[in-house]
Amino acid sequence: MFRPRNTLRLQEQAAVQQVMETGSLSDFLGCWHEKKFFGGTSVKALENKFKDKFGVKHAISVNSWTSGLICAIGALGLEPGDEVITTPWTMSATAMAIIHWNAIPIFADIDPNTYNLDPESVRRSITPKTRAILAADIFGLPCDIEALSKIAQENGLRLLTDSAQAPGARIGKEYCGIQADIGGFSFNYHKHIHCGEGGMVVTNDDNLAERVALIRNHAESVVSGLGVTDLANMIGFNFRMTEIEAAIAYEQLDLLDEVVAEKQRQARILDSLLSLEPGMTVQVIPKNLKSAYYIYPMRLDVARIPNARAKLVKKIVELIPVMETYQNIHLLPMFQNKIAYGNGGFPWTVSDRNSEVSYEKGICPVAEELFDSSFIGIPMCSYDFSDDEIYQIGITLREAWRGIYSGQS
Repeated sequence: MFRPRNTLRLQEQAAVQQVMETGSLSDFLGCWHEKKFFGGTSVKALENKFKDKFGVKHAISVNSWTSGLICAIGALGLEPGDEVITTPWTMSATAMAIIHWNAIPIFADIDPNTYNLDPESVRRSITPKTRAILAADIFGLPCDIEALSKIAQENGLRLLTDSAQAPGARIGKEYCGIQADIGGFSFNYHKHIHCGEGGMVVTNDDNLAERVALIRNHAESVVSGLGVTDLANMIGFNFRMTEIEAAIAYEQLDLLDEVVAEKQRQARILDSLLSLEPGMTVQVIPKNLKSAYYIYPMRLDVARIPNARAKLVKKIVELIPVMETYQNIHLLPMFQNKIAYGNGGFPWTVSDRNSEVSYEKGICPVAEELFDSSFIGIPMCSYDFSDDEIYQIGITLREAWRGIYSGQS
């Protein structure tokens, strides 16, 4: 019934054809070369266009945002056993990038109204081993960057943001994702703009930018040519974007503001239909922030209506697209499998705590309650919704919920 989203136009087709005619689908070399270590014509053009649009000093393209997260965490030079505080309420790659460098993810809880990291929970999670905070701008809403920046500065920590779901979201007049030490965005197929797979790391720090570019492209083969003396985490990968992906993303970038404005307008329609419904709480958008609405999230009153989500989904799942839940990373099997990883769950011991890091259920009660019973969402970026369809979704959802909440069904 609802059309899967497709932002590809004749412009993207022409850009791909132009790359095909050059005969060069990638122009990277995995050893030092003044021109080709940093990629080909389309890759460099995309990075320059991104820098100009977002007002950031460095933009480094990657073949996925998962790769970008690995590069960003690696650029910090963490040592095994260092801790990075992050959110349990996001895609698994956020935490997996930390584990990739043998660092330890520490999960702080989230705010029940915004779904982003709760700064006070972050503050309580800091230990002598903490080296960084990795926040996510979840569902397209910027995190509380001001509060998190203050915590990071007070404790000598690095701050990273995962804005995979929030390209085009705003903090005041600025795009989100550029305020932290390192940030970045996803271009995979169900994001606001896409090139199939791809991502962009952004930073205003020259040293971090150099390290990200090295990790992206076989760092161990290049550091001597560049005279790099800090070799921490200088094990590189092939995380390079192709010329075709870059050419598509270059054209897609022109659509970003239009796409985000459409999602914001349609979210206002849903707000008008749902925000005053008893027992249904829509996402709170703090003053000075603008969400990109990757997902339109809601929270149900399960204290009054036991099993409310299951009842609601049963009534609407055949009529409108709906998400029944999201992620609790700390409860994934890799953190819970005691047979595979020993009695502590995961094979790390933090000596400063004199105990193993806990990933037991109960450490993030807000995220867990949302996961277990109360969260529901509309996947805004997965479909080409018309305004009429958005009205249909809102009314269907509202009427079904009213019947449940009033005890009629």
